[in-house]
Amino acid sequence: MATPLDLNAPARGAPTPDGLALWQLGFRPFYLLASAFASLSIALWAAQYAGWLTHPYLDGPMWHAHEMIFGYTLAVIAGFLLTAVRNWTGRPTPAGAALMALAALWVAGRVLLLTPLAVAAAAVDVLFPVALALGLGVPLLSSGNRRNYVFIGLLLAMAALDLTEHLARQGVIALPERYAVQAALDVILLIMTVMGGRVIPMFTSNGVRGAQPRRSAVIEGLAPASAVALLVADLLQLPAWGLIAVLALGAIVQGARVWLWRPWQTLRVPIVWVLHAGYLWIPVHLLLRALGEAGTLPLPVATHALTVGAIGMMTLGMMTRTARGHSGRALTADRHEVAAYALVGLAAITRVVVPLVAMQVYREAVIASACMWSAAFAIYAIRYWPVLTRPRIDGKPG
Repeated sequence: MATPLDLNAPARGAPTPDGLALWQLGFRPFYLLASAFASLSIALWAAQYAGWLTHPYLDGPMWHAHEMIFGYTLAVIAGFLLTAVRNWTGRPTPAGAALMALAALWVAGRVLLLTPLAVAAAAVDVLFPVALALGLGVPLLSSGNRRNYVFIGLLLAMAALDLTEHLARQGVIALPERYAVQAALDVILLIMTVMGGRVIPMFTSNGVRGAQPRRSAVIEGLAPASAVALLVADLLQLPAWGLIAVLALGAIVQGARVWLWRPWQTLRVPIVWVLHAGYLWIPVHLLLRALGEAGTLPLPVATHALTVGAIGMMTLGMMTRTARGHSGRALTADRHEVAAYALVGLAAITRVVVPLVAMQVYREAVIASACMWSAAFAIYAIRYWPVLTRPRIDGKPG
Protein backbone atom coordinates (compact mmCIF):
# COMPACT_ATOMS: atom_id res chain seq x y z
CA MET A 1 0.00 0.00 0.00
CA ALA A 2 1.29 3.46 -0.87
CA THR A 3 2.17 5.71 2.06
CA PRO A 4 2.58 9.48 2.14
CA LEU A 5 6.34 8.91 1.97
CA ASP A 6 6.14 6.82 -1.20
CA LEU A 7 7.37 9.16 -3.92
CA ASN A 8 6.54 6.63 -6.61
CA ALA A 9 2.93 5.93 -5.65
CA PRO A 10 0.65 6.59 -8.65
CA ALA A 11 -2.43 8.74 -8.33
CA ARG A 12 -5.49 6.84 -7.10
CA GLY A 13 -6.90 4.80 -9.98
CA ALA A 14 -3.97 5.60 -12.30
CA PRO A 15 -1.71 2.87 -13.71
CA THR A 16 1.83 2.58 -12.43
CA PRO A 17 3.99 4.66 -14.82
CA ASP A 18 6.64 2.83 -16.83
CA GLY A 19 9.40 3.88 -19.18
CA LEU A 20 12.10 6.55 -19.18
CA ALA A 21 10.96 10.16 -18.90
CA LEU A 22 14.38 11.75 -18.33
CA TRP A 23 14.34 13.76 -21.55
CA GLN A 24 10.75 15.01 -21.45
CA LEU A 25 11.35 18.25 -19.55
CA GLY A 26 14.42 20.24 -18.54
CA PHE A 27 14.20 19.86 -14.77
CA ARG A 28 14.64 16.09 -15.03
CA PRO A 29 18.22 15.70 -16.34
CA PHE A 30 19.55 18.95 -14.93
CA TYR A 31 18.34 18.46 -11.37
CA LEU A 32 19.77 14.95 -11.42
CA LEU A 33 23.09 16.10 -12.86
CA ALA A 34 23.28 19.11 -10.54
CA SER A 35 22.63 17.13 -7.36
CA ALA A 36 25.04 14.34 -8.25
CA PHE A 37 27.70 16.86 -9.25
CA ALA A 38 27.15 18.94 -6.10
CA SER A 39 27.72 15.88 -3.95
CA LEU A 40 30.67 14.39 -5.84
CA SER A 41 32.58 17.58 -6.68
CA ILE A 42 32.45 18.94 -3.13
CA ALA A 43 33.53 15.58 -1.76
CA LEU A 44 36.52 15.58 -4.15
CA TRP A 45 37.38 19.17 -3.34
CA ALA A 46 37.18 18.50 0.41
CA ALA A 47 39.49 15.51 -0.02
CA GLN A 48 41.97 17.71 -1.84
CA TYR A 49 41.63 20.50 0.74
CA ALA A 50 42.29 18.01 3.52
CA GLY A 51 45.38 16.71 1.70
CA TRP A 52 43.91 13.26 1.05
CA LEU A 53 43.82 13.69 -2.74
CA THR A 54 46.04 15.43 -5.27
CA HIS A 55 45.05 16.24 -8.84
CA PRO A 56 46.66 18.91 -11.06
CA TYR A 57 43.33 20.27 -12.32
CA LEU A 58 41.43 20.29 -9.04
CA ASP A 59 43.49 23.39 -8.44
CA GLY A 60 42.15 24.62 -5.19
CA PRO A 61 39.75 27.50 -4.59
CA MET A 62 39.31 28.76 -8.17
CA TRP A 63 38.32 25.37 -9.61
CA HIS A 64 35.97 24.93 -6.68
CA ALA A 65 34.48 28.42 -7.12
CA HIS A 66 34.13 28.08 -10.89
CA GLU A 67 32.41 24.72 -10.74
CA MET A 68 29.96 25.70 -8.02
CA ILE A 69 28.92 28.75 -10.08
CA PHE A 70 29.17 27.68 -13.72
CA GLY A 71 28.69 23.98 -13.03
CA TYR A 72 26.25 23.30 -10.22
CA THR A 73 24.28 26.55 -9.97
CA LEU A 74 23.97 27.05 -13.72
CA ALA A 75 22.66 23.48 -14.06
CA VAL A 76 19.91 24.16 -11.50
CA ILE A 77 19.04 27.43 -13.25
CA ALA A 78 18.88 25.52 -16.55
CA GLY A 79 16.52 22.91 -15.13
CA PHE A 80 14.28 25.51 -13.55
CA LEU A 81 14.08 27.84 -16.56
CA LEU A 82 13.62 25.09 -19.15
CA THR A 83 10.60 23.98 -17.14
CA ALA A 84 9.26 27.40 -16.16
CA VAL A 85 9.52 28.95 -19.62
CA ARG A 86 7.30 26.20 -21.02
CA ASN A 87 4.68 27.17 -18.42
CA TRP A 88 5.13 30.91 -18.91
CA THR A 89 4.82 30.79 -22.70
CA GLY A 90 2.81 27.67 -23.52
CA ARG A 91 5.56 26.91 -26.06
CA PRO A 92 7.92 23.92 -26.05
CA THR A 93 11.41 24.20 -24.62
CA PRO A 94 14.22 21.79 -25.59
CA ALA A 95 13.25 18.16 -25.00
CA GLY A 96 14.31 14.82 -26.41
CA ALA A 97 17.46 15.03 -28.56
CA ALA A 98 17.84 18.79 -28.03
CA LEU A 99 17.72 18.37 -24.26
CA MET A 100 20.21 15.48 -24.49
CA ALA A 101 22.56 17.76 -26.44
CA LEU A 102 22.32 20.51 -23.80
CA ALA A 103 23.01 18.03 -20.99
CA ALA A 104 25.93 16.52 -22.93
CA LEU A 105 27.38 20.00 -23.42
CA TRP A 106 27.21 20.66 -19.69
CA VAL A 107 28.82 17.30 -18.87
CA ALA A 108 31.57 17.85 -21.46
CA GLY A 109 32.43 21.16 -19.83
CA ARG A 110 32.80 19.53 -16.43
CA VAL A 111 35.04 16.77 -17.81
CA LEU A 112 37.23 19.00 -19.98
CA LEU A 113 38.02 21.25 -17.04
CA LEU A 114 39.81 18.28 -15.45
CA THR A 115 42.14 17.93 -18.45
CA PRO A 116 45.02 20.01 -19.87
CA LEU A 117 42.79 20.97 -22.84
CA ALA A 118 42.28 24.54 -21.68
CA VAL A 119 41.03 26.01 -24.95
CA ALA A 120 38.55 23.20 -25.58
CA ALA A 121 37.37 23.38 -21.97
CA ALA A 122 36.78 27.13 -22.23
CA ALA A 123 34.96 26.85 -25.56
CA VAL A 124 32.60 24.11 -24.43
CA ASP A 125 32.05 25.63 -21.00
CA VAL A 126 31.10 29.05 -22.40
CA LEU A 127 28.93 27.53 -25.11
CA PHE A 128 26.54 25.96 -22.60
CA PRO A 129 24.90 29.17 -21.25
CA VAL A 130 24.78 30.53 -24.82
CA ALA A 131 22.98 27.40 -26.05
CA LEU A 132 20.67 27.55 -23.05
CA ALA A 133 19.84 31.21 -23.78
CA LEU A 134 19.03 30.22 -27.37
CA GLY A 135 16.83 27.33 -26.26
CA LEU A 136 14.90 29.63 -23.94
CA GLY A 137 14.96 32.63 -26.24
CA VAL A 138 12.99 30.95 -29.03
CA PRO A 139 9.82 30.34 -26.96
CA LEU A 140 10.15 33.63 -25.06
CA LEU A 141 10.57 35.76 -28.18
CA SER A 142 8.02 33.88 -30.28
CA SER A 143 5.40 34.27 -27.54
CA GLY A 144 6.25 37.92 -26.86
CA ASN A 145 6.86 37.13 -23.18
CA ARG A 146 8.72 40.39 -22.55
CA ARG A 147 8.61 40.11 -18.78
CA ASN A 148 11.09 37.23 -18.92
CA TYR A 149 13.44 38.47 -21.64
CA VAL A 150 15.71 39.45 -18.75
CA PHE A 151 16.74 35.80 -18.33
CA ILE A 152 18.15 35.69 -21.85
CA GLY A 153 20.36 38.65 -20.99
CA LEU A 154 21.41 37.20 -17.65
CA LEU A 155 22.44 33.89 -19.24
CA LEU A 156 24.46 35.72 -21.88
CA ALA A 157 26.06 37.75 -19.08
CA MET A 158 27.02 34.47 -17.37
CA ALA A 159 28.58 33.28 -20.63
CA ALA A 160 30.58 36.52 -20.94
CA LEU A 161 31.79 36.25 -17.34
CA ASP A 162 32.71 32.59 -17.80
CA LEU A 163 34.76 33.54 -20.84
CA THR A 164 36.41 36.34 -18.87
CA GLU A 165 37.36 33.91 -16.11
CA HIS A 166 38.91 31.47 -18.60
CA LEU A 167 40.84 34.25 -20.36
CA ALA A 168 42.10 35.57 -17.04
CA ARG A 169 43.19 32.08 -16.01
CA GLN A 170 45.15 31.68 -19.24
CA GLY A 171 46.76 35.11 -18.87
CA VAL A 172 45.13 36.46 -22.03
CA ILE A 173 43.63 39.43 -20.19
CA ALA A 174 45.08 41.28 -17.22
CA LEU A 175 42.31 40.66 -14.73
CA PRO A 176 42.24 38.50 -11.61
CA GLU A 177 40.06 35.41 -11.92
CA ARG A 178 38.11 36.54 -8.87
CA TYR A 179 36.82 39.56 -10.83
CA ALA A 180 34.66 37.37 -13.07
CA VAL A 181 33.75 34.98 -10.27
CA GLN A 182 32.47 37.80 -8.05
CA ALA A 183 30.47 39.35 -10.87
CA ALA A 184 28.94 35.94 -11.68
CA LEU A 185 27.91 35.57 -8.03
CA ASP A 186 26.26 38.99 -8.30
CA VAL A 187 24.31 37.82 -11.37
CA ILE A 188 23.14 34.74 -9.47
CA LEU A 189 22.15 36.93 -6.52
CA LEU A 190 20.09 39.03 -8.96
CA ILE A 191 18.40 35.90 -10.35
CA MET A 192 17.55 34.72 -6.83
CA THR A 193 16.24 38.18 -5.95
CA VAL A 194 13.96 38.27 -8.98
CA MET A 195 12.69 34.69 -8.70
CA GLY A 196 12.49 34.76 -4.91
CA GLY A 197 10.29 37.83 -5.08
CA ARG A 198 7.98 36.12 -7.54
CA VAL A 199 7.59 32.72 -5.95
CA ILE A 200 8.32 32.80 -2.22
CA PRO A 201 5.32 34.92 -1.17
CA MET A 202 3.09 32.95 -3.57
CA PHE A 203 4.29 29.57 -2.30
CA THR A 204 3.83 30.84 1.27
CA SER A 205 0.25 32.00 0.70
CA ASN A 206 -0.67 28.83 -1.19
CA GLY A 207 1.16 26.32 0.98
CA VAL A 208 0.89 27.57 4.55
CA ARG A 209 -2.55 27.91 6.09
CA GLY A 210 -3.02 31.29 7.73
CA ALA A 211 0.27 32.75 6.42
CA GLN A 212 0.05 36.34 5.23
CA PRO A 213 3.28 37.47 3.59
CA ARG A 214 3.25 41.18 2.85
CA ARG A 215 4.77 43.11 -0.01
CA SER A 216 5.80 46.73 -0.34
CA ALA A 217 5.93 48.19 -3.83
CA VAL A 218 8.93 50.28 -2.79
CA ILE A 219 10.86 47.32 -1.37
CA GLU A 220 9.93 45.09 -4.33
CA GLY A 221 11.39 47.71 -6.64
CA LEU A 222 14.48 48.37 -4.55
CA ALA A 223 15.43 44.70 -4.01
CA PRO A 224 16.37 43.89 -7.64
CA ALA A 225 17.70 47.44 -8.10
CA SER A 226 20.09 46.91 -5.18
CA ALA A 227 21.30 43.65 -6.72
CA VAL A 228 21.92 45.41 -10.05
CA ALA A 229 23.76 48.19 -8.21
CA LEU A 230 26.05 45.63 -6.57
CA LEU A 231 26.83 44.01 -9.92
CA VAL A 232 27.70 47.40 -11.42
CA ALA A 233 29.80 48.32 -8.38
CA ASP A 234 31.82 45.11 -8.67
CA LEU A 235 32.24 45.44 -12.45
CA LEU A 236 33.46 49.03 -12.05
CA GLN A 237 35.57 48.05 -9.02
CA LEU A 238 34.33 50.95 -6.92
CA PRO A 239 36.53 52.07 -4.03
CA ALA A 240 35.88 50.35 -0.73
CA TRP A 241 33.70 53.10 0.74
CA GLY A 242 31.38 53.07 -2.31
CA LEU A 243 31.11 49.28 -2.32
CA ILE A 244 30.41 49.20 1.41
CA ALA A 245 27.60 51.73 0.95
CA VAL A 246 26.00 49.65 -1.82
CA LEU A 247 26.29 46.48 0.28
CA ALA A 248 24.85 48.10 3.40
CA LEU A 249 21.88 49.54 1.54
CA GLY A 250 21.29 46.18 -0.13
CA ALA A 251 21.36 44.40 3.23
CA ILE A 252 18.75 46.80 4.63
CA VAL A 253 16.44 46.41 1.62
CA GLN A 254 16.74 42.62 1.45
CA GLY A 255 16.33 42.32 5.21
CA ALA A 256 13.16 44.42 5.05
CA ARG A 257 11.84 42.18 2.28
CA VAL A 258 12.39 39.07 4.39
CA TRP A 259 10.68 40.69 7.38
CA LEU A 260 7.62 41.59 5.32
CA TRP A 261 7.34 37.96 4.14
CA ARG A 262 6.94 36.81 7.78
CA PRO A 263 9.05 33.65 7.50
CA TRP A 264 8.24 32.59 11.06
CA GLN A 265 4.74 31.69 9.86
CA THR A 266 6.16 28.89 7.68
CA LEU A 267 7.98 26.83 10.32
CA ARG A 268 5.40 24.02 10.15
CA VAL A 269 5.95 23.55 6.40
CA PRO A 270 9.55 22.58 5.54
CA ILE A 271 9.13 22.79 1.76
CA VAL A 272 8.30 26.48 2.23
CA TRP A 273 10.52 27.45 5.14
CA VAL A 274 13.62 26.17 3.33
CA LEU A 275 13.09 28.89 0.70
CA HIS A 276 12.69 31.57 3.37
CA ALA A 277 15.78 30.29 5.20
CA GLY A 278 17.76 30.38 1.96
CA TYR A 279 16.63 33.90 1.11
CA LEU A 280 17.48 35.09 4.64
CA TRP A 281 21.13 34.32 3.87
CA ILE A 282 21.10 37.05 1.19
CA PRO A 283 20.95 40.03 3.60
CA VAL A 284 23.33 38.14 5.89
CA HIS A 285 25.76 37.79 2.99
CA LEU A 286 25.49 41.48 2.09
CA LEU A 287 26.07 42.56 5.68
CA LEU A 288 29.04 40.22 6.15
CA ARG A 289 30.55 41.31 2.86
CA ALA A 290 30.24 44.97 3.86
CA LEU A 291 32.12 44.13 7.06
CA GLY A 292 34.65 42.13 5.06
CA GLU A 293 35.28 45.00 2.66
CA ALA A 294 35.84 47.18 5.73
CA GLY A 295 38.51 44.72 6.87
CA THR A 296 36.77 43.47 9.99
CA LEU A 297 36.29 39.83 8.96
CA PRO A 298 37.52 37.44 6.23
CA LEU A 299 35.73 37.87 2.89
CA PRO A 300 35.40 34.10 2.27
CA VAL A 301 32.99 33.98 5.21
CA ALA A 302 30.68 36.41 3.41
CA THR A 303 31.05 34.56 0.11
CA HIS A 304 29.99 31.29 1.66
CA ALA A 305 26.96 32.87 3.30
CA LEU A 306 25.80 33.40 -0.28
CA THR A 307 27.02 30.15 -1.83
CA VAL A 308 26.40 27.55 0.88
CA GLY A 309 23.57 29.39 2.61
CA ALA A 310 21.49 31.23 0.02
CA ILE A 311 22.33 29.27 -3.13
CA GLY A 312 22.48 25.91 -1.36
CA MET A 313 19.18 26.18 0.49
CA MET A 314 17.20 27.97 -2.22
CA THR A 315 18.28 25.63 -5.02
CA LEU A 316 17.62 22.54 -2.93
CA GLY A 317 14.20 23.87 -1.95
CA MET A 318 13.30 24.74 -5.54
CA MET A 319 14.56 21.39 -6.85
CA THR A 320 12.34 19.63 -4.33
CA ARG A 321 9.23 21.67 -5.01
CA THR A 322 9.41 21.81 -8.80
CA ALA A 323 10.37 18.14 -9.14
CA ARG A 324 7.39 17.14 -7.00
CA GLY A 325 5.00 19.52 -8.70
CA HIS A 326 6.00 18.63 -12.25
CA SER A 327 5.91 14.90 -11.57
CA GLY A 328 2.38 14.95 -10.14
CA ARG A 329 3.38 14.50 -6.49
CA ALA A 330 2.22 16.24 -3.34
CA LEU A 331 3.97 19.51 -2.50
CA THR A 332 5.24 18.32 0.85
CA ALA A 333 8.67 17.45 2.19
CA ASP A 334 9.21 14.07 3.85
CA ARG A 335 11.92 13.12 6.33
CA HIS A 336 14.50 12.65 3.58
CA GLU A 337 14.07 16.16 2.20
CA VAL A 338 13.98 17.66 5.69
CA ALA A 339 17.25 15.87 6.49
CA ALA A 340 18.79 17.32 3.32
CA TYR A 341 17.55 20.82 4.19
CA ALA A 342 18.96 20.51 7.70
CA LEU A 343 22.33 19.31 6.43
CA VAL A 344 22.70 22.24 4.03
CA GLY A 345 21.61 24.67 6.74
CA LEU A 346 24.15 23.20 9.16
CA ALA A 347 26.80 23.27 6.42
CA ALA A 348 26.17 27.00 5.98
CA ILE A 349 26.28 27.73 9.71
CA THR A 350 29.45 25.68 10.12
CA ARG A 351 31.16 27.35 7.15
CA VAL A 352 30.16 30.88 8.12
CA VAL A 353 29.74 31.07 11.89
CA VAL A 354 32.45 28.71 13.17
CA PRO A 355 35.33 30.63 11.51
CA LEU A 356 34.01 33.86 13.06
CA VAL A 357 34.06 32.49 16.60
CA ALA A 358 36.85 29.87 16.46
CA MET A 359 39.34 30.59 13.69
CA GLN A 360 41.67 27.95 15.13
CA VAL A 361 39.37 25.22 13.80
CA TYR A 362 38.88 26.84 10.37
CA ARG A 363 40.22 23.83 8.45
CA GLU A 364 38.03 21.41 10.37
CA ALA A 365 34.98 23.65 9.85
CA VAL A 366 35.55 23.76 6.08
CA ILE A 367 35.84 19.98 5.84
CA ALA A 368 32.82 19.36 8.08
CA SER A 369 30.73 21.82 6.08
CA ALA A 370 31.75 20.17 2.81
CA CYS A 371 30.83 16.73 4.14
CA MET A 372 27.37 17.91 5.21
CA TRP A 373 26.76 19.61 1.85
CA SER A 374 27.87 16.49 -0.03
CA ALA A 375 25.61 14.27 2.08
CA ALA A 376 22.60 16.55 1.55
CA PHE A 377 22.85 16.45 -2.23
CA ALA A 378 23.58 12.73 -2.23
CA ILE A 379 20.26 12.28 -0.41
CA TYR A 380 18.49 14.33 -3.07
CA ALA A 381 20.15 12.53 -6.00
CA ILE A 382 19.36 9.06 -4.64
CA ARG A 383 15.87 9.92 -3.43
CA TYR A 384 14.87 11.73 -6.62
CA TRP A 385 16.41 9.36 -9.15
CA PRO A 386 13.08 7.57 -9.71
CA VAL A 387 11.14 10.84 -9.61
CA LEU A 388 13.29 12.44 -12.30
CA THR A 389 13.66 9.42 -14.58
CA ARG A 390 10.12 7.99 -14.55
CA PRO A 391 6.90 9.44 -16.04
CA ARG A 392 4.54 11.56 -13.95
CA ILE A 393 2.51 9.47 -11.54
CA ASP A 394 -0.70 11.24 -12.60
CA GLY A 395 -0.28 10.17 -16.22
CA LYS A 396 0.09 13.73 -17.57
CA PRO A 397 2.88 14.69 -19.99
CA GLY A 398 6.03 16.37 -18.75
